[in-house]
Amino acid sequence: MAEDLLLSMTGIDKRFAGIPALSGASLEVRPGEVHALIGQNGAGKSTMIKVLTGYHKRDGGEVLFAGQPFEVGSPHEAQSRGISTIYQEINLVPFRSLTENICLGREARRFGMLDWNAMHAEAQRLLASFGITVDVRRPLMDFNTATQQMVAIARAIGFSARLVIMDEPTSSLDEGEVAMLFKVVRQLKADGVSVIFVSHKLDELYEVCDRVTIMRDGRTVRTAQQGRRPRHRLHRTAPRGGGNRLCRPQPGRPAGGAGCQLRCRARRDRRFCRLVGGRAH
Repeated sequence: MAEDLLLSMTGIDKRFAGIPALSGASLEVRPGEVHALIGQNGAGKSTMIKVLTGYHKRDGGEVLFAGQPFEVGSPHEAQSRGISTIYQEINLVPFRSLTENICLGREARRFGMLDWNAMHAEAQRLLASFGITVDVRRPLMDFNTATQQMVAIARAIGFSARLVIMDEPTSSLDEGEVAMLFKVVRQLKADGVSVIFVSHKLDELYEVCDRVTIMRDGRTVRTAQQGRRPRHRLHRTAPRGGGNRLCRPQPGRPAGGAGCQLRCRARRDRRFCRLVGGRAH
């Protein structure tokens, strides 16, 4: 029911130069839920997120957030109203310190001056809540990708985000870093923060997500409890046509690496994919 939802997007339409990118698409996220949003390239996942966060203006449909009509003109405005997005390419300032990146836009001041002690303490507190203890005075570029993502998440939580959107967050992480990210996702859920997890890797979805919404050709084709949908059925529902497929790397192959490159070929009136160095599911 609507009152049980943190986010409700219904009947969302978006066209570019008259060509539909979204056609009556929908997405619902519950409070404290980790919700997977999946589909091949061009399915409409990114457009759906950009409509939600104000990067694109929708042509039709309704968005409710915390039970209230929600429409913003920019990702910055969406962030100020409780929705933060962590993009595949981390959108932080590499030569600035961890503290500066976490507190950028909400700097603490005392007597009109920047209160560095308060900001350093805030950055340390937020990162410590994820089990990360580092020198927050060092520049972001000194740290690996996983720690940089934790900084991006800490920044989102610092803005009191109620919904965090993660766009292909594990694409450049190794196995240990992925485990660290999943631990943080579970911590966000335990704290009542909802997460939209955009990915094409089935193992990841079954690891951390509660429900899954599948998109195809700009439409929402199915939403289901993650644990109740067998993997072979999930894979069969999501992909159609060319483009990247949902895949699972073989043991010993890095997630998101060369093992997830795909070749597509036609067979009769349908298409299927053969995973180069792995296998499709």
